[in-house]
Amino acid sequence: MEVEQYPFVRELIADTEGNIQQVVLDFNDYQHLLEAIEDESLILAMKEVQNETPLSISEALAELEKERLLHRKDIYRYFP
Repeated sequence: MEVEQYPFVRELIADTEGNIQQVVLDFNDYQHLLEAIEDESLILAMKEVQNETPLSISEALAELEKERLLHRKDIYRYFP
């Protein structure tokens, strides 16, 4: 595989058998790739709930509080 085949790639580092083990990217390109992945994840999450009925602010806050308390119980299970 050649570096020219991959956008953003500056260098491919392979093992002795020629298998790519590491990829060197420009840091700005790396940040752009992370942003694109985050954007895609947000789009997928939005599609997943698009047919759900939105919660009111008070309902949403109550759900968050319930999750916080459940999470807290889980933490104390590991740290008595």
